[in-house]
Amino acid sequence: MAEYTFYTNPMSRGQIARWALHEAEVDYEQVLVDWADRPAGLIEANPMGKVPTIVHHAEWGDRVVTEAAAICAYLAEMHPEAGLAPSDEEMADYYRWMFFAAGPLEQAIVARSMGWTVPPEREGMVGFGSMARTMNAIGSHFMEHDWVCGGRFTMADVYVGSAIDWGLNFGSIPPEPEFVAYAERCQARQAYKAAKAIDSKLIGESRK
Repeated sequence: MAEYTFYTNPMSRGQIARWALHEAEVDYEQVLVDWADRPAGLIEANPMGKVPTIVHHAEWGDRVVTEAAAICAYLAEMHPEAGLAPSDEEMADYYRWMFFAAGPLEQAIVARSMGWTVPPEREGMVGFGSMARTMNAIGSHFMEHDWVCGGRFTMADVYVGSAIDWGLNFGSIPPEPEFVAYAERCQARQAYKAAKAIDSKLIGESRK
């Protein structure tokens, strides 16, 4: 049995988790999820029926992890040999920006995609404030740093990089030079290329 069972669909946030699995260099078995007929194993592991979901077949028993940011953080912690977890001095940026991407950045992108307008006087009631403030916050970081934690790639870059990469591809994030350059650095990683090749092939096959 592989160390991990990975429930995914190639046209989903499962792409984030697959990249993380490849960066951690772990052995996994994929289970492709058909939205119209979700496997019983997925529902048992995650009653939400959402992907990505991973099941870690650890020596102390099976452990289920859902939510892409949590999967990234978990894999970095479980596989320190991959060197993807933060050092003590990197920890603040690591957690700050990973969960900024999972919170304010995702909220801002979803609000924009759904056509939701937050009145200026109510910006304090939503986690992202405004799209402009969100983009300025994360953009200012990448104007000064190559990676989330400065000069070194960590697992936080899998999650943040996926958000930026996706946003640039679908036009929900402005193609500012700092975002484009960061996405290109992520795309140059071998684990990114390997993971994307698998998902791209699966997407192509599903459209035949």
